[in-house]
Amino acid sequence: MPEILDIAIIGGGAAGLATAIFAARHRPGLRIAILDGARKLGAKLLVSGGGRCNVTNVVVDPEHFFGGSPHIVKRVLNAFPAERAAQFFRDLGVKLHEEEHGKLFPDTNDAHTVLNALLAEAKRLDIALLTDHRVTKVRTKGDHFEIATQAAPLSASHLVLATGGRSLPKTGSDGTGYTLAESLGHTIVPTTPALAPLLLAPDFFHAKLSGLTHEVTLTVRAENAKPQTITGSLLWTHFGISGPVVLNVSRLWHRAKLENRHATVTADFLPGDTPESVEKKLIALAAAQPRTHLNNALSSLLPARLIDAVLTHIALRPNTQMSQFARDQRQSLTRALTALPLPITDSRGFNFAEVTAGGVPLTEIDSATMQSRKTPGLHLVGEILDVDGRIGGFNFQWAWSTAHIAGRALAANFATGRA
Repeated sequence: MPEILDIAIIGGGAAGLATAIFAARHRPGLRIAILDGARKLGAKLLVSGGGRCNVTNVVVDPEHFFGGSPHIVKRVLNAFPAERAAQFFRDLGVKLHEEEHGKLFPDTNDAHTVLNALLAEAKRLDIALLTDHRVTKVRTKGDHFEIATQAAPLSASHLVLATGGRSLPKTGSDGTGYTLAESLGHTIVPTTPALAPLLLAPDFFHAKLSGLTHEVTLTVRAENAKPQTITGSLLWTHFGISGPVVLNVSRLWHRAKLENRHATVTADFLPGDTPESVEKKLIALAAAQPRTHLNNALSSLLPARLIDAVLTHIALRPNTQMSQFARDQRQSLTRALTALPLPITDSRGFNFAEVTAGGVPLTEIDSATMQSRKTPGLHLVGEILDVDGRIGGFNFQWAWSTAHIAGRALAANFATGRA
C-alpha cells in the first residue's frame, strides 16, 4: 500500500463499496482502499431481503424514512434517485425485476449477484479491498488521517465512515463507527433497533397462531405524538409478531420507549373497514345465517385460527349461534376486530433488526457532499447517519444516494492533482 492513501473507507458494506466505486469512476487513478474487519465483504448485504437483496424501490420518497430532516433526506435522494440506482446495477450486469409494493430484486433472486457485481467493479477500478483490517482508532494529524487497524497502521488524505449501525452485529455492524465518529467530534442520536420483530406477553394468543400470515393495519399511539398507522402483512410467531408491517412499526415503538413516552399498538384485522361497517357486516351475517355458529359465520372475513383466538380472548364462545349473538357481544367483537391492543414487551433487538434508528445527526453533515461539518476531509455515508427507512429497499437506496454524493465530492478534491 502507498504511504498515504487518497481515500480510506472504513466499512465494506453496500455504502462503502458504492462510495469507492463512484469516487474511482469520477477520478480514475485515485489510491482508494476499503478497510473491513471481516475476512469477506458484504455479509449484511447477503442476508438482506431473505438472501435476495431488495436493492431499491420503484418509488422512493422522504415519507419512507425516519430520523433526520425530511428536507435534507429529499435533497440527498434527489441527487441520486432510485431510477439511477436501478440503472447503475443494470450497467453492472445485474438485471432487476419489480415485485409487490415496488420492490426491485435481482432476476437471479440471489444477493450474491449484487455483491459480486460490486466487488467485480471495485476490482476493475483497482480499489484495494483490505479485509481483516478492523479499525480500532482514527485521528487527524496535520492534513491527513492516521488509522490504526489490527493488521497495520495506515494514513489517508480523506476518510469515509461507512461502518453501518448496530443491527445484525454478527455481520460486523457492531456500532464501532459511532465511537470513531465521536472521536472525530460528532455527536450521536441515541440508537435503537428498527425493522425488528416484536415480542408479545407470554400469555397472549400468538403462539397458537404461529406461521399464520394476513393483512392488518397497526396503529401506534405514543404520548405527545400523532397516531401513526401502517398497513401490511403480519406474521404470527412463537415469540410474538413479525412481517413487514410489524418491522415498520417496531421503530416507532422503540423510539417512544427510548424517550420514556408511553406507547400502545392496536391491530385492525379488517383493513379498509370502519368499526361501523364491521358492525353492519356482523348484523348482516346474523340475519342471513341465524343458526350458523359464530366462528363459521366469521370465516368469510378472516382466517379460522385467528377467529377462534380472538373470540376466546374476549370470552366469546366460538359455537355461539348467530341468532343468540347479543348486541354487547357484537360491539365487543367489533372492537377486537378493529382495535385489538397488542401487549408488546420488547423487540428481538439488534441481533434481528435489519437497520438502526439513530446515529450521526444530518445537521452535522453537508448534504451536498456528505462531508462532516466537524472534521474536514471526513465523509459519512449510509446507516451510520440518523436516517432509517421502512422495509422495501429504502435503506439500500439511502446507501446508494449518500455514496454517490460522497464519491463525487471526494473525486472533486483531486481535480487538479492530489490533495
